[in-house]
Amino acid sequence: MTTIANILDTMEYGPAPEDASIVTDWLARHADGFGHFIDGSFTRPGETFEVMNPATGDVIARASQGTTEDVDAAVAAARKAQPKWAALSGHERARHLYALARHVQQHARFLAVLESLDNGKPIRESRDIDIPLVARHLYHHAGWAEIAKDEFPGTAPHGVCGQVIPWNFPLLMLAWKVAPALAAGNTVVLKPAEYTPLTALAFAGIVEECGLPKGVVNIVTGDGDTGGAIVGHKDIDKVAFTGSTEVGKLIRRQTAGSGKALTLELGGKSPFVVFADADLDAAVEGVVDAIWFNQGQVCCAGARILVAEAVADRFAGLLRARMETLRTGDPLDKCTDVGAIVHPVQLDRIKTLMERGVAEGAKLHQVAAPQGCFYPPTLATEVEPASVLATEEIFGPVATLTTFRTPEDAVALANNTRYGLAASIWSENVNLCLDVAAKVKAGVVWINCTNVLDAGAGFGGYRESGFGREGGREGMMAYLAHPKPRAKSGAKELPAPDAAPHAAGAESGIDRTAKLYVGGKQARPDSGYVYAVEGPKGPVGRAGLGNRKDIRNAVEAAAKAGGWGKATGHNRAQVLYYVGENLAARSAEFEQRLRSFGATEKAARAEVEASVRRCFWYAAQADKFDGAVHQTKSAHVTLAMHEPLGVVGIVAPTAHPLLGALSTVLPAIAMGNSVVLVPSQTHPLAATDLYQVLDTSDIPGGVVNIVTGPRDSLARTLAQHDEVAAMWYFGTADGCATVEADSAGNLKQTWVEDEAARDWSGGAGQGRGFLHRATQVKNIWVPYGE
Repeated sequence: MTTIANILDTMEYGPAPEDASIVTDWLARHADGFGHFIDGSFTRPGETFEVMNPATGDVIARASQGTTEDVDAAVAAARKAQPKWAALSGHERARHLYALARHVQQHARFLAVLESLDNGKPIRESRDIDIPLVARHLYHHAGWAEIAKDEFPGTAPHGVCGQVIPWNFPLLMLAWKVAPALAAGNTVVLKPAEYTPLTALAFAGIVEECGLPKGVVNIVTGDGDTGGAIVGHKDIDKVAFTGSTEVGKLIRRQTAGSGKALTLELGGKSPFVVFADADLDAAVEGVVDAIWFNQGQVCCAGARILVAEAVADRFAGLLRARMETLRTGDPLDKCTDVGAIVHPVQLDRIKTLMERGVAEGAKLHQVAAPQGCFYPPTLATEVEPASVLATEEIFGPVATLTTFRTPEDAVALANNTRYGLAASIWSENVNLCLDVAAKVKAGVVWINCTNVLDAGAGFGGYRESGFGREGGREGMMAYLAHPKPRAKSGAKELPAPDAAPHAAGAESGIDRTAKLYVGGKQARPDSGYVYAVEGPKGPVGRAGLGNRKDIRNAVEAAAKAGGWGKATGHNRAQVLYYVGENLAARSAEFEQRLRSFGATEKAARAEVEASVRRCFWYAAQADKFDGAVHQTKSAHVTLAMHEPLGVVGIVAPTAHPLLGALSTVLPAIAMGNSVVLVPSQTHPLAATDLYQVLDTSDIPGGVVNIVTGPRDSLARTLAQHDEVAAMWYFGTADGCATVEADSAGNLKQTWVEDEAARDWSGGAGQGRGFLHRATQVKNIWVPYGE
């Protein structure tokens, strides 16, 4: 018999099972299956699919497979409810969200047990992390509902939001999406993951219990086809998706040209960087939280451990020793550290990737795990940077360990991924941590901590980890929209540029064929052709006929100009002021150019004057468009930093050939981006005349590159280029759809509009909205206080 003395001697854990009887009784009462939650009540179960307990393999419930008719009904209910919900005062919406938060807390243990049964995560994680964060998000966004009118003036809800969430944090992901949507005045149609629908259905019961108006929250269960029906539905105004990068790209293409707002929170392969002076014991515990939390089924998991060579052996030894103490097993045992993999399909995927990694030379260090849908905590060493284990998101309890020598090596390894979701940096030198945090391409950076999440700070990534943020001010902004400009009649297709010899016309004097502008130098087009630029009485000049290679050269030059983004806002402001001064000094020349295109004297003067003012306005904003310090529950200073996107491709509007070009280029470069500009196809000479202004204003070479030629052909090349981080396109409806679809390759951020919709000469031609488009937010968590 085990005595207390024996236990104190061995320090072994005994079983500490959670009582699941209340939850299992509830499931038994729904043995015939769950219906959908539509228009305030549950439907009768239709065709159902099995929901399994991953730890045992037992079928614990059956949920309905959503059909297109079910989705239609849910969207119709949300559409009917949305105007009344949006018309409520912020205070009234806040009271509903407060009620949801309180009822989640009242049912916290029920929800935690159900989550662990359905998902396989340890009960102490669902009880102590997931469910408290669910309530926190609802409370936090109740506050946003209360003050949204004051904090976000001039905005309105999108309307009906289609939301598709994953299986790794089933209820928390629901709260992340539903809370800001409701706070902003939207209604929602949400599809939980096929593997884990049960806590979403329980939440629907809480919605009923709280008396939320009918149709405000609708939940439709089903597989990927159901999600596709929601995403593609014509009456959905905004789509929010969390899941794999592959599916995110499909959604980007599916929604292209639809006008739907879109946010994507996708995969990751996050670095966990340990410098030689780090507290190694603390860093080891950080690894436990980074990769073995939730069985490694976390998009921001610190799956790539990068360790300074000087301490790598000691760190690896400490880590292997800590691994031996991890307990893998029954998720309902309160002593379990690592639970079950969510589904046998996911387990098979992990095993397949690990077999490939071993074949490539990886060495695995593993600890015990039970039979069934479990995978042992694993450390993989001797992994090459190009190995599948270092590049692919495994989504399991597997970390790789790679060494580095210098901080520069660490940054290079950290950024050696197509993802950019999160990073964790460990060092006693906070200056070093902050320096590396600024250089790592990730949307969230934790310093001497990891996987710290809160409703008060934004979460989301760069590059193929998606775009948009959830949580904090920036997450709330994602569910609000500024009024979109509308064109009275859609923009028309432009005829192909005429590169053949042209009959004599209005040209006179010494010939000045405008070249391209690449890397701070004028360049002849690769095509060897020029095309005529027409005025009211005939050609007024010729411009280079740019092609794919010219775009490639311009993007390469823009990428090399990354130092511009590292300059201070003050320095960028001084350069932009100088641009304005030089443009003003040559105003007569630019007015004459615009008049040659057919503008009246008054209109030409007004366009040049507006262009000069715009230079000064964005110069003023360059050092004033600040980030924020977010208020979060934990003891951290959470810095929301505005960072440049990188290379921005800009296809300027045809009308206002000078003002349209500057109105789009200036906010981008004010925020530290470099640009590749395709100016007005019909009248590009107003933009090419800027060469000398740029040259004499200290704009570094490559910050602004100009390629003239066929608008939509060049736009497609820019949209398809993986080095381009964002695309701004002002053209036709078909062009908008094409740019959005082609941008799915590297999930670049897009801003597309009918070129005739916006009044570029008025207030709509500038504003903070342009600056938001030109930046992405990096949230850096710095430990603070005791």
